[in-house]
Amino acid sequence: MTSSSSTEPLIDTFLDDLWSHKGVSDNTLVSYRTDLQHFHRYISKHQSTLIKVSSDNVREYLSFRVEQGYAKSSTARLLSSLRRFYGYLIRTKMIREDPIALIESPKQARHLPDALTEAQIDSLLNEPNIDDPIECRDKAMLEVLYASGLRVTELVSLTMEQMSLNQGLVRIVGKGGKERLVPLGELAVSEVMAYIKSARPILLNEKTSDVLFPSKRGKMMTRQTFWHRIKLYALRAGISSPLSPHTLRHAFATHLLNHGADLRVVQLLLGHTDLSTTQIYTHVAKARLQQIHQTHHPRR
Repeated sequence: MTSSSSTEPLIDTFLDDLWSHKGVSDNTLVSYRTDLQHFHRYISKHQSTLIKVSSDNVREYLSFRVEQGYAKSSTARLLSSLRRFYGYLIRTKMIREDPIALIESPKQARHLPDALTEAQIDSLLNEPNIDDPIECRDKAMLEVLYASGLRVTELVSLTMEQMSLNQGLVRIVGKGGKERLVPLGELAVSEVMAYIKSARPILLNEKTSDVLFPSKRGKMMTRQTFWHRIKLYALRAGISSPLSPHTLRHAFATHLLNHGADLRVVQLLLGHTDLSTTQIYTHVAKARLQQIHQTHHPRR
């Protein structure tokens, strides 16, 4: 793991241990580092240290965050970081008492993920101009994303080796290093094959790379870049609905459930460890069914 500068060596030690033993993603490690460094800076100003911090110190920091207007979701993530950090300090016998043990996470309102309609998805996926190498690549990426429900990070890091186009499968190594096989529909397979044949060699410009969807510089694309590409096509398609980097992932899950897919199958496809994480999509599907009923039932 590449260590960034930290004012507290304990944070680096904890993150190195997490990286080497738990297989967590780089994005999760960055989030932990940010949360812990913010907490460390606060308690340092109040004459305390990460080792000597008390439950009262933690509560004071939480009150400070409320005064500063931090979202409950942000504070919940912070507490998750602190729980894992102090669990590590307890396990390695650096401290005897856990200052987070009696701290409750803030209750959050259940947020239903935004999901585009099937018509909006069709418009979005048909927007790229396949005669342009970059847009041909984007078209294939959008089709794969909607066909498989991958996370954007998983999509941009795909390699040629992970794709089995003859079998219509993609092999994903997701969070925690867990591997799953996800089927691709015929349309997605067809678009990827066409892209590999025509546009990918142009983007690589005689460079050698195993990256399936390289940038125009022949390197792995960042998820932020692809997110900007999605927003571009949504704008061109006249889609004004709220978007997020996981918009197509949400649509994938919701549309599968709308068409009768089993919840546990969707859980496996999304790579969720806990079924409760997947169950939020049943609420999205239910809300959509209620909307259809209210709009079209003759005695609404």
